[in-house]
Amino acid sequence: MSLEKFFNLFPETKAVLFDMDGTVIDSMWMWSSIDREFLERTGKVYDPHFQKEIEGLSYRETVAYFKERFHVEEDLTQLAETLNNMAMYNYEKVVKFKPGAHDFLMELKAIGIKTGIATSNSAELVAACDRNLNLRGIFDTIRTTDMVERSKPFPDVYLLAARDISIAPENCVVFEDIIPGLMAGRNAGMRIVAVQDDYSMDVDQQKREMADYYIRDYKELIGA
Repeated sequence: MSLEKFFNLFPETKAVLFDMDGTVIDSMWMWSSIDREFLERTGKVYDPHFQKEIEGLSYRETVAYFKERFHVEEDLTQLAETLNNMAMYNYEKVVKFKPGAHDFLMELKAIGIKTGIATSNSAELVAACDRNLNLRGIFDTIRTTDMVERSKPFPDVYLLAARDISIAPENCVVFEDIIPGLMAGRNAGMRIVAVQDDYSMDVDQQKREMADYYIRDYKELIGA
């Protein structure tokens, strides 16, 4: 296998940074069912537009918005813990890398290209995913938007990840599956690759237009 195609597209690359959910792991499918299940337990009605409303928000911001949006009685700490616990099993046991993602990461690692995760998910669920997929054995840095002042589409989390690995933004490529994430990468001064995901198919054309490149899966970037 070879990364010739990738470096033909992005010859100045010294680091590749990734969103997590929907980008390197296939996990977006679970969240609407978790939110719906929680609300049904308390006699509230789930709004199918909710997932789009929270795109790019940090986990802390998402929990606060969830509480306000659906008038949830639990305090923020309890609510965050409840939602984390409902998702924990899937992150620890079920979710997998998206097609070709692990091979792509191993190819980058083999030639010394730095990699990082910059995610809006919670630190607890990142840790659960690490136990499942050994993320910290692969990525050189993992950051969440709860660690920075502003969430996506602001560039803060990507700039923090780049500082961690001492790579200038112009030498970083960002992989993202949602519009606010692509904007965050662009706002950081990085090149951006849009990743296809079933969850965001309604804005697929917009993603294609925003990005420097678009992939259906990572196998497209690894030639024989």
